[in-house]
Amino acid sequence: MKRKVITALMLSSLFSLLAGGVAHAYPGMQQTTKPMESTVDLINVLPKTFPIEPVTFNDVDGKTIDFSQFKGKIIMVNMWATWCPPCVRELPAIERLATKFKAEDFVLLPISIDAEGKQQVQPFLSSLGMPNFNSYYDQPQSLGDVFPLDTIPATFILDQQGQLIAFVRSYVDWDDAKAVSLIQGFIDKGSKKPN
Repeated sequence: MKRKVITALMLSSLFSLLAGGVAHAYPGMQQTTKPMESTVDLINVLPKTFPIEPVTFNDVDGKTIDFSQFKGKIIMVNMWATWCPPCVRELPAIERLATKFKAEDFVLLPISIDAEGKQQVQPFLSSLGMPNFNSYYDQPQSLGDVFPLDTIPATFILDQQGQLIAFVRSYVDWDDAKAVSLIQGFIDKGSKKPN
């Protein structure tokens, strides 16, 4: 537990420093002033992978799971809540994005941090016309041990070994063709690595 807390504090500090532009955790993490053509340009691709410890969350049936169960796939973790308009705006697009890739290569894990969990989220999704949207749940916000949750929507992309390779702490238009190219690039890069 102590290691998880230290990891969370390190990640939180890293993200805070990145957001504030005060200091840089390591080369390649500094903010750039390149012109932004699309919201996909907000995604920070790390120059090297960052280990993420498995922290549990729940599926729609209440079953406890963690990221280690998805090793071998690119994992896109999208932290969201019903009370966050940009989060809700992303949901249909991330659902469409997931259909662009083979299930054996990519998994989308939209994880709600709503305090009332499934009882609040499922009726909300139905009201949006998305009753079959597959959300996961982290009511106690346990994922705060590995991801800073002070800003949502937040998306964290893990490689086939479950290590952080990219993140964005803002709304992204996941329908943008650049998003498909980015994810496909991660899939291709991982498939070239020796097992």
